[in-house]
Amino acid sequence: MKRRKGGTYTISAVAAQYEIHPQTLRLYEREGLLKPSRSEGNTRLYTDADLERLEVILSLTRDLGEKMDAMQREFERFFSYLQSHAEEFSHLTEPPPPGAGALVPASRAATFLRRRTTRQH
Repeated sequence: MKRRKGGTYTISAVAAQYEIHPQTLRLYEREGLLKPSRSEGNTRLYTDADLERLEVILSLTRDLGEKMDAMQREFERFFSYLQSHAEEFSHLTEPPPPGAGALVPASRAATFLRRRTTRQH
């Protein structure tokens, strides 16, 4: 990556080096994650410290993104299962016995259902 005279890098050099779009760097700046200095002409200038911080940000966002994708797939599978077995569950009116492993305690589920039906009317 080509370093400028002051030991800094331009946004295009950083974007190319890390294979990200320059808009991604601008977004990180808007969100307060990166704070590059500016030249007299208002060009963003990234230091080695900025690049170290960017590497951490990219590592976290890529890892989190993969986890979010996996979680979304699992939720889709779960809700697909519930939809395909809805008739089997429709006759269940009694709460599960204590310790049956319910996802939501029966008292919370009942509260949720009351709120939901109240809002619909």
